Amino acid sequence: MNAIFDEALIARNREKAIQRFSPGSDFLLSIAAEEFGERLSLTERRFEEAVELFGATGLAAKAALATGKVDHMRRIETTPAFAGSNGPIEPTAFETVPLAPESTNLILAPLSLHLTNDTPGMLIQMRRALKPDGLLLAAIPGSGTLSELREVLLATETELYGGASPRVIPFADIRDIGGLLQRAGFALPVIDEEIYTVRYDHIFALMRDLKAMGMANPLLGRSRRPVSRRFFLRAAELYAERFADPDGRIRASFSVVYLSGWAPHESQQKPLKPGSAKMRLADALDPTRRLDGQD
Repeated sequence: MNAIFDEALIARNREKAIQRFSPGSDFLLSIAAEEFGERLSLTERRFEEAVELFGATGLAAKAALATGKVDHMRRIETTPAFAGSNGPIEPTAFETVPLAPESTNLILAPLSLHLTNDTPGMLIQMRRALKPDGLLLAAIPGSGTLSELREVLLATETELYGGASPRVIPFADIRDIGGLLQRAGFALPVIDEEIYTVRYDHIFALMRDLKAMGMANPLLGRSRRPVSRRFFLRAAELYAERFADPDGRIRASFSVVYLSGWAPHESQQKPLKPGSAKMRLADALDPTRRLDGQD
């Protein structure tokens, strides 16, 4: 497997972000946490043991506990600096799942899996850590995320330097994420996507937010060329030209793919075996066929 992310830089970026935390900079985590809470509220299950895995501010853990569906919550992060007011931290290296096989009923993974070099391996580790009929809830930024910024930075670098290097990380397509969930062995997978549009006064406010989220460029193949003030001023001009609303504010898109999957258990609904259907598909789709099955 070829690594595309600098894991040490990811850890430093995330830790700097939490140490310099400013209110509101975790708005995407807040949205994901609220979504997790709503989905757990609709689940007719209790979860004796739950884990929030690399959830940064702990909002997902807090939202899950607020549903009353979780008895005990553990938070796993890279450093105790992430503890805050949402419970103690069990430290571990990023991109590891330090859980014994079949040791927990629920895993929450909010907005961190997009930074892993081995996302399939992470999903397999999480599935193995779940008890039979245990649930994974994850949120992963999807392929539409920061599409405007990506376009503008590429255009600016091409215009000024005659070439371009990746300055926004690649984000996975929803279909690819769904395929990874199935490959990892999860049962009853559900995948859907929400797109959030956030408006900023200018590109510099957007980039401040990204830095505050720990989303500075961690690509191993990133350009090491120093970037001048001229570069950012031109990028700001292009962004305003291409993606500004009538009031002058610019738009930034964030796509979040939500996925859920269950560790297999014999009680779960199974698909019918091939050839076991009681009615032909053509008959089921025939609008002239009477509901009682008689012609």
